[in-house]
Amino acid sequence: MKAYDYIIVGAGAAGCVVANRLSADPKVSVCLIEAGGDSNSPWVNIPAGIFGLYGNKKYDYAFEGTPQTHLHNRKMMVNRGKALGGSTAINSMVYIRGNQNDYDGWERQGCKGWSYQDVLPVFKKLEANKSHQSAEYHGFEGELTVTKQQDPHSVCNTFIKAGAAAGLPENTDFNGASQLGLGVYDVKQNEGQRVSSYSAFVKPVQSRANLTILTHTDVLSLVLAGDLAKGVNVESEGKTQQILANKEVILSAGTIVSPRILLASGIGNKAELEALGIECQVDLPGVGENLQDHIDSMVTVRATAPATIGVSLASLLPHVVLAPIKYALQRKGWLTTNYVEAGGFAKTKLAETAEPGSAEADPDIQFHFTPLYRSHRGKKFEFGHGYSVFTCVLRPRSKGTVKLAQDGTHRNVLIDHNFFADERDQQVLVEGIKKAREILASPEFDGIRGEEMAPGKDIQTDAEILHYLRETASTVYHPVGTCKMGIDDMAVVDPESLKVKGLKNVRVIDASIMPALISGNTSSPSMMIGEKGAQMILSEASN
Repeated sequence: MKAYDYIIVGAGAAGCVVANRLSADPKVSVCLIEAGGDSNSPWVNIPAGIFGLYGNKKYDYAFEGTPQTHLHNRKMMVNRGKALGGSTAINSMVYIRGNQNDYDGWERQGCKGWSYQDVLPVFKKLEANKSHQSAEYHGFEGELTVTKQQDPHSVCNTFIKAGAAAGLPENTDFNGASQLGLGVYDVKQNEGQRVSSYSAFVKPVQSRANLTILTHTDVLSLVLAGDLAKGVNVESEGKTQQILANKEVILSAGTIVSPRILLASGIGNKAELEALGIECQVDLPGVGENLQDHIDSMVTVRATAPATIGVSLASLLPHVVLAPIKYALQRKGWLTTNYVEAGGFAKTKLAETAEPGSAEADPDIQFHFTPLYRSHRGKKFEFGHGYSVFTCVLRPRSKGTVKLAQDGTHRNVLIDHNFFADERDQQVLVEGIKKAREILASPEFDGIRGEEMAPGKDIQTDAEILHYLRETASTVYHPVGTCKMGIDDMAVVDPESLKVKGLKNVRVIDASIMPALISGNTSSPSMMIGEKGAQMILSEASN
């Protein structure tokens, strides 16, 4: 059996940062374990390759959720990255940190050391900003390259200008003083190529003699001896073995897999574990609870001219056939798109009428604008041109769970988002769709506007929109919260150490520790969590 000082489970957004920081000390040995394989494919590195990643079992767990009670019992795919880089290898690369009040809200929940003023320096330390944004909010010496998109589509400017009709200004920095407004998103790219957590933090240092990277290796459970983890049980190429930890085991496997590993190890709700035939080692009822995600739906419109990304006779030669050449020579053209090139943040009437200065008065919806037609029939591809706005509820009140399936394997999970369980979320998204339509109704789109295919002209009343949402709404791939930090009875980890309560040397360092979902895309906040968690380990080791 091999032994290492630190075992890190999961080479995703947070785990790669932790691996970099811990292995910087040549005197300690670090083992980074990833269930997936490498991420060297053009599908990963070229931004437009996202099209071939979602649902691709080589790079995506492609979990299936449970029937959603409030969404007409529909099941939905839960896409999570399974490769070096984790979900940062398959996501849209958007660089968003969240609202300042999100982090202050964490502190109010008892998470000392996690206020906005606490986390801002951490974000800045990680960042290598190439967009010439304010040094008050941005860093320039980190490993994570953040830049403007290489070749944003011109129709994105149409969308931004159209925001004026809905009272939304242009915003050139969603991570600055205010989120409100529309703009082209900053992305985690470098010269037209994806920057994942792996390529930023691990690839440059993977030659370190004290860093071992294991791929295609599933962690089944912890090896426990009382309140200590001696290592992990793993499976690789059909064979099981133990890998031992001299110091600590760090779970960075994400919001779905980190609680699964804890539950399979007997750490969780005692009654539920015993019902599954698992001996409870630590009675910790919060494991797998508090699942939160951004629920999302779209407005999609056909274009009357080939003025957007799409496959048609008019676009075939100049944009489709020549795209590889433009990308290879100039890093221009359609292969540079991340599809959700522009977007922004807005307030529905629920936020506008909230108490000024409160978190409820912050923008409560986020837009992702795609300069291409998204199928109203759920198809992955449709011929022709158009444009779409996806709208999500930023701070959902509905909470779900991740549980072990009752199949005896202790490996499969039941993911229940419990979307729309809270009526407020329904109201916010109904108003969000109306706000998206308000933007798209601007005269700015008159030159290319065709028929609205979804929700469609026949869907106008709140009741009709809500029915449409129950039929179409889905996750926007930002799950958090299932191993939340805090001081209440449902907290799983301690905010000041990220150690699992009841265990001396097991930490969870990933998005699952968020007590509440942040207002925006979650990969960059997960990297921040990785940095803070690594510093906690290093600080404790030096004392």
